[in-house]
Amino acid sequence: MTTLHEEAGKAAPEECCGLLLGHGERIDVVRPAANLADDRQVRFEIDPLALLAAHKAARAGGPRVLGYYHSHPKGHPVPSATDCEHSTGDSRIWAIIADGEVAFWRDSGNGFAPLAHRVVA
Repeated sequence: MTTLHEEAGKAAPEECCGLLLGHGERIDVVRPAANLADDRQVRFEIDPLALLAAHKAARAGGPRVLGYYHSHPKGHPVPSATDCEHSTGDSRIWAIIADGEVAFWRDSGNGFAPLAHRVVA
């Protein structure tokens, strides 16, 4: 299985991005997606076709979209001002990879709240 650290490393110096899929609150699948942003070194835009395909697969019984991930190649694993501008309040999980760390956040609609997590092998 692809790890978030591997995805960030492959994309550097650009931002990687993708989907976090699973059941309940457990992330079971990390699904990379193309970054379609104009300036991929400082922004990300998940390919909408990848997102639509994931929602379609979930309706057919597959894992549901729990959230999204992206990297900050020159930053920290905290939501940037741009990330906060895109906060929608959908309560999805955002994972941010930077400085060799992965931090998880809950989209609260007026920013992000940190989430505790643990890795289960």
